[in-house]
Amino acid sequence: MLDRFSKKDRITKETSIKLEINLDGSGNSEINTGVGFFDHMLTLFAFHSKTDLKVLAKGDLEVCDHHTIEDIGIALGEAFKEAVGDKVGINRYGTFYVPMDETLALASLDISNRPFLVFDCDFKREKVGEMATEMVVEFFRAFAFNAGITLHLKVLYGENDHHKIEALFKALGRAIKEAKFRNDENGVPSTKGSL
Repeated sequence: MLDRFSKKDRITKETSIKLEINLDGSGNSEINTGVGFFDHMLTLFAFHSKTDLKVLAKGDLEVCDHHTIEDIGIALGEAFKEAVGDKVGINRYGTFYVPMDETLALASLDISNRPFLVFDCDFKREKVGEMATEMVVEFFRAFAFNAGITLHLKVLYGENDHHKIEALFKALGRAIKEAKFRNDENGVPSTKGSL
């Protein structure tokens, strides 16, 4: 089977993004968004999903990190949707819990072409590094809605905001790894005959 690959360029007055994704990669990444903590999160996502990911972005960070992070979520979602293709053979569903020290996070998703996000997590800090904590849900929303996936994310408990965010990105990566996996026996994973 051919690799599931997509390349996206998203250019606006606020951001310039070049993104490549290979769903059948080994977790290699080259990430430079201008937001160090977000780079770290995308690197973790690529590693744990076993997706090769390249993201090179320049945004109006002198304003704030909102446009850059949201637009990367949009581009990543669009690329994911294109790369996953007709969805024939995929597991479709993925669920994973990730513990990180005192924190336990859950990601559960359905590659359904029915975009939705449930996000259940509160933060105490305004920022982790240079990334605003309010941008965590904005990124996941942009990704889920443009990827066409139903995504549920929840921190069951935890104290440290860094740990919460990192556990969510790792859990998403692991759930994606499970859901994107192809098995010829799956066929089209829906009684409707298409997704």
